[in-house]
Amino acid sequence: MNNPDDLKNMISEAANFITGKVSLKPTIGIILGTGLGSLVDGIEMAGTVDYDQIPHFPISTVESHAGRLIFGNLRGKSVVCMQGRFHYYEGYSFKQITFPIRVMKALGIETMIVSNACGGLNPNFKSGDIMMITDHINFFPGNPLIGPNHDHLGSRFPDMYEVYNFKLQAIAREIALEQKLHLQEGVYIGLSGPTLETAAEYRMLRGFGGDAVGMSTVPEAIVARHQGTKVLGFSIVTDMGLPDNMHPLKIEEVLVIAGNAEPKLRDLIAGCIERM
Repeated sequence: MNNPDDLKNMISEAANFITGKVSLKPTIGIILGTGLGSLVDGIEMAGTVDYDQIPHFPISTVESHAGRLIFGNLRGKSVVCMQGRFHYYEGYSFKQITFPIRVMKALGIETMIVSNACGGLNPNFKSGDIMMITDHINFFPGNPLIGPNHDHLGSRFPDMYEVYNFKLQAIAREIALEQKLHLQEGVYIGLSGPTLETAAEYRMLRGFGGDAVGMSTVPEAIVARHQGTKVLGFSIVTDMGLPDNMHPLKIEEVLVIAGNAEPKLRDLIAGCIERM
């Protein structure tokens, strides 16, 4: 994928395949994280395409990620929803992880809403809270833009100012207030995983200014910024990484907490989309 023409052709092949299956042209892309797959329930379906059918698309290996694109209408807007995302810890490269972001841009999206499950670092947070991502710190061992730049997609040195769009954040605050939702805000730190963090790592990450930590989102947000796609991000805090008050954690617990908080996030995202 280092050759710009190769990537351009791969994006075109994937996008052409998808448009041959679904005629809807989306303006908003949604990425659903761990335990958040049922957010699609409010979408008026126009069609679906499984990842394993799409040329050059990775395939999700995480049990809680369904692995398909869903097209439809949500609150009067045309959307494409990634039901399942890709992670560095699955063995994919950063270019593979972010390939769907490139394809969604080719399909017509102008805005991307990304969600994830995360560990809370801010002691003012609690499990089940929803945090709007105001900024991020990239602690992944790499960057999806390393290598030859694809000038047809974006500039060589993209500005990381306002990765998470200020106007969209303002809309989210308004919707949260109307829905009487206590919306936390903070900085998301992205790590490779798949291990959860040690007490010493939680302490370090908090010291670096992180409010939440997870294993996704940052590569996608970087590529979205590179290609000029506006980003709005949310995290569900599924556990607290307080170094002096830790306990063993199982993924099943994470999924339960994410599922319980999901209706609040679903309503928030839907409200934001209606107001966009």
